[in-house]
Amino acid sequence: MRIMGLDMGQKRIGIALSDTTHTIAQSYNHLKRKSLEDDIQALKTIIDENEVGLIVAGLPLNMDGSSGKQVDTVTDFIKIVEEKTGLAVKTYDERLTSKLAESVLIESDMSRKKRKGKVDSLAAVLILQGYLDSTKND
Repeated sequence: MRIMGLDMGQKRIGIALSDTTHTIAQSYNHLKRKSLEDDIQALKTIIDENEVGLIVAGLPLNMDGSSGKQVDTVTDFIKIVEEKTGLAVKTYDERLTSKLAESVLIESDMSRKKRKGKVDSLAAVLILQGYLDSTKND
């Protein structure tokens, strides 16, 4: 069983997958958002093809730890994902993951055009790896 990490944006969903030992998060891809139905179906396909048993979604808290409008949007999406896939979705604080991902890609001299979709996938890796590291002692 693998764990899927999600970085949910308005235009794209970054996707990462763990290895089967839940040690390493790897970039999978990003999903260009279309409609709720299409997004869920695409996630279900990835879940089935990769034997995913758990999903970890980044929770976009404000810097002071409070919830904003985007948290409500993500939480609503999570409920639908749980209902439609039958999998549990855990949340993980994603503060600064997109900014860190952007910085890493800039440092690697990647062009702005190429960075567009990669940021979301790398942010999903950071979210998932953070979750995996936090559960190592459990």
